[in-house]
Amino acid sequence: MIDVSSWISISPEVILLLMTCVISLVDLGVQSAKRTLTFALTLATLLMVSGLEIFLANEGSVGFGFSHMVVFDPMGHWLKAFSALAVLTTFVYGRPYAADRGMLKGGELFTLGLFALLGMMVMISGNHFLVIYLGLEMLTLCSYALVALRRDNAAATEAAMKYFVLGALASGFLLYGLSMLYGATGSLDISRVFESISSGQIQPQVLVLGLVFVVCALAFKLSVVPFHMWVPDVYQGAPTAVTLMIAGAPKLAAFAITIRLLVSGLLPMAQDWQQMLIILSVCSLAVGNLAAIAQTNLKRMLAFSTISQMGFVLIGLYCGVFQGSTADAANAYSSSMFYVITYVLTTLAAFGVILLLAREGFESEEISDLAGLNQRSPLYAAVMAICLFSLAGVPPLVGFYAKLSVLQALLASQLFASTYLVVFALIMSLLAAFYYIRVIKVMYFDQPLTATTVSASWEVRWVLTLNGLLILALGLFPGGLMTLCAQAILKSFAS
Repeated sequence: MIDVSSWISISPEVILLLMTCVISLVDLGVQSAKRTLTFALTLATLLMVSGLEIFLANEGSVGFGFSHMVVFDPMGHWLKAFSALAVLTTFVYGRPYAADRGMLKGGELFTLGLFALLGMMVMISGNHFLVIYLGLEMLTLCSYALVALRRDNAAATEAAMKYFVLGALASGFLLYGLSMLYGATGSLDISRVFESISSGQIQPQVLVLGLVFVVCALAFKLSVVPFHMWVPDVYQGAPTAVTLMIAGAPKLAAFAITIRLLVSGLLPMAQDWQQMLIILSVCSLAVGNLAAIAQTNLKRMLAFSTISQMGFVLIGLYCGVFQGSTADAANAYSSSMFYVITYVLTTLAAFGVILLLAREGFESEEISDLAGLNQRSPLYAAVMAICLFSLAGVPPLVGFYAKLSVLQALLASQLFASTYLVVFALIMSLLAAFYYIRVIKVMYFDQPLTATTVSASWEVRWVLTLNGLLILALGLFPGGLMTLCAQAILKSFAS
């Protein structure tokens, strides 16, 4: 018997899969150097998928499908919608860059990006260990190929090899950890794993060992210390358009599977994984910010910045449950969700400016390459300054409210040493302000190295301007997105 409701709930994924196959076939006959038809079909597909996900999210229903292997809830639908929009923005920013570097001789950039998005959506909806792993592998395999898309570029090839080796290791960690959890609980269904652990009849030793491997794999996907070694090398070596693909939407999927595995499945073991998360968070804040200060390459600096930003996301996940109580879970988890969404929004605009400044044969990767940008283009300098101030947590931009909401959730939890953790996080934020403001100083007060004006196609110009305005608007009026995240978390976990 056909489960109609299940098929309706995964209709965005089905449409995405079918359209990706259609786009792959249509692209065979495209002669345009910029793959105009392929690009247009890709954007139309992403708009359709994001629109469907928003419609399903607004319905607010929670359910399971395909023998409990897939979960449908507002949190998942909103994260998938934002992921689709992030990939759409990445394609808009990245197409001119890719065309200048011969990366659009075929439509692989678009089709691989769409398949990567499909992997993210499968990850976000997974309520079964194998479904989550299937989505994860689809995403990572596409990411490896995207990093190596410039086959004649030594830096990109080296970055792809590093990413592949360390990514395969992390995937092995996850698979081994999940297999141990399966061996202990006798189920691959996340809901049943939760019930088995809650019964208290399982030996904790095997569970804890499996949990350690799972947390290590999640730490790799979230780009936190000490599983961060690949981040700066891959960010720097990959083509900048691909760097943005890795730095943006996948963070939403990584957040989702962290919630699915640790909260939905392993909540009875919260006291164990909370300790791991806070150690990862503290180390990420310290290493990410200290290492970023020493960077002269802008992409490497943003890579270490990502590591520190993910430390804040982990703080929200850490303080969601304490002493077996879930009273403040909605506040904490929604704060983390708000943080990761606004981080992705800000990262898109920051890398969009870097892509805009890149010219054929010139990458514009060094901080010094932004010298005098305000004199060459006040608009794009202003967008970049908004991004950097937001990442630094300067009010009234959205990054400030993201940090504030996470730290408020931490104080409300009254966990051990929570006050000291808040003070530490604030000190690290002050440290981060140095390297963000250094870039702003270069843009506004240094003399330009070239008199070349900054030009962009109309779609890049409009999307980048809208992106910058959103960061400013959400900072002035954060309540709408905060409420959306809180309601999504509440409805998703109410059942």
